[in-house]
Amino acid sequence: MTVHLLTTSLTLPLERDAVFPFFADAANLGRITPPELSFTILTPQPIAMQQGALIEYKIGLHGLPMTWRTLIKSWQPNQEFTDVQLKGPYAEWVHRHTFHSVPGGVRMDDEVRYALPFGVLGNLAHPIVRRQLTRIFTYRNQEVARLLLGARAGEASYSAVVIS
Repeated sequence: MTVHLLTTSLTLPLERDAVFPFFADAANLGRITPPELSFTILTPQPIAMQQGALIEYKIGLHGLPMTWRTLIKSWQPNQEFTDVQLKGPYAEWVHRHTFHSVPGGVRMDDEVRYALPFGVLGNLAHPIVRRQLTRIFTYRNQEVARLLLGARAGEASYSAVVIS
């Protein structure tokens, strides 16, 4: 199984304690997911975000509905949290979100370790998946900036999405 790495950063002119609560509300996940993925949270809300929380949702990928279940593996408010796919389209998906105070604001880093299913056949599909993940995380960062900054969204700075 080949494990790939996706990293991205978003810097906002806000304090950590003004940003982290947005991510502590699971309902916001739907607001930062591209509409074409038809994201719907199935777990009754509100969801108490904490270590051990389970979140189940449905997505539509190329018209195919899929159920995805994640576990909040670690939860350190205002610092970081990690979600792990228990059921879903990937052979492995571990997504670590970290929040760092930087001059003028907060930098949010995403690091995703993922592997595709189906062995060699899955790896052949990686260029397509890489493009899709790049688009999803670019959209996500733009929406986070728009939702948290409104008219000031242009003050956010993004790093390129890097996938290996």
